[in-house]
Parts: sequence; structure tokens; C-alpha cells
Amino acid sequence: MSGLNQVLYLQTEITHLYMKKHNLKPLQFLELDKKYGILEFLETGFEPFHLTGAEGVLDEVEEYIRSQDSRHPFG
Repeated sequence: MSGLNQVLYLQTEITHLYMKKHNLKPLQFLELDKKYGILEFLETGFEPFHLTGAEGVLDEVEEYIRSQDSRHPFG
């Protein structure tokens, strides 16, 4: 699998898990991605993430979102 395909696979897998865990519809996830850059975060962090299990990556995404909220408390 090419590098780009691996990144896309990771993004798809984590997106699906995040939406399922938080009971989100695709458009709701896209709004979060627009606000926080989740897919870009996954692409940028692909090297360490692809060695981590999906649940570990999901935890990293949630921590990233929390850290973004604490840096920008007023949106």
C-alpha cells in the first residue's frame, strides 16, 4: 500500500471510530474537522500513529481537540 493510501486508510478508520464513539453524523464530523483540523493532524502525525493501535490514535485525537479548546476557549 502506498504512503498516501496508508494515510487515507488511517484517516478513514479514525474518522469512523470517532463518529461512532461520539454518535456523530458525517457532516457533524466535518464541522469538527473544519474547526480543529483533525484529518490534517492525522496526516501530520502518521509516522508515529501508524505504529499505534486505533484506540491509541483515537485517544490522541481527543487529547488534541481538548488542547485546542484550552488554547482557544472563546472559539
